[in-house]
Amino acid sequence: MVGSALIRRLKSEGFADLIVRDRSELDLREEFAVTKFFTEEKPTVVILAAAKVGGIKANNDFPVEFLLDNLRIQNNVIHAAYANGARKLLFLGSSCIYPKFASQPIPETALLSGLLEPTNEAYAVAKITGIKLCQAYAREYGANFISAMPTNLYGPHDNFDLETSHVVAALLRKAHEAKTRKDRELIVWGSGKPRREFLHVDDLASACLLLLEKYDSSEVINIGCGEDISIRELAQLICDVVGFDGELVWDPTKPDGVPRKLLDVTKVSALGWRPSIPLRQGIVQTYNWFLKNVARSTPA
Repeated sequence: MVGSALIRRLKSEGFADLIVRDRSELDLREEFAVTKFFTEEKPTVVILAAAKVGGIKANNDFPVEFLLDNLRIQNNVIHAAYANGARKLLFLGSSCIYPKFASQPIPETALLSGLLEPTNEAYAVAKITGIKLCQAYAREYGANFISAMPTNLYGPHDNFDLETSHVVAALLRKAHEAKTRKDRELIVWGSGKPRREFLHVDDLASACLLLLEKYDSSEVINIGCGEDISIRELAQLICDVVGFDGELVWDPTKPDGVPRKLLDVTKVSALGWRPSIPLRQGIVQTYNWFLKNVARSTPA
């Protein structure tokens, strides 16, 4: 999702010399393969958007895979980028790095100031390690390696697998299938009370380009829209967009995750960046993409 948005944005800005590989061509968990790629291609600017990601269920069920896969990807790419003379590297982390009960909105200084959310602790630890590795290369070798922490993302090419998806994609698919089956109820995990911030992936891509041009500090920088919404409000909005008019039923036996997660975006705003896609507009666009690319091949 993030990689495709970055490519769209870079091409629209006139960047033509893009070196791209998907996971079928290059397994970033394999050190030899990554070393060979960097040795042959010698990219001057690297954006590390690849990661093993998922929602609460996937993170909670597979902590070993989330920790090891992400550590391997990060270690391989960051080391190979430096070893082959990359001029700049942008590492994309996650708002999951911050403590479960961080002050709101969450400033970058909250990193490592408290305990993490247990359901995604393995993923968060891996991302924190990636940040610290970039900072270590900057401090020891003077590498221009920067780290950005996006808030919750959604948009075209999202993962709509209900076993591993994040909340926007999962609710879109569940609401669509409930509508298709003419269900009268839609069961949603948790209480609906937690609040989350959502950023369209195309807005993230524009922020990344700006950071590559204007940001050279090894200190973490947040990327978000500065506004949040409750999961209950999000579910109601998605049902309205999809056209599902049944009842929302909340399952309190399932975890809520962090009570609130809203990023302080003062630093990125000071650079002149603002998101441009309102949440409803972005969800409509994402649902239309889902209808064209996923729903047709999904059994009712």
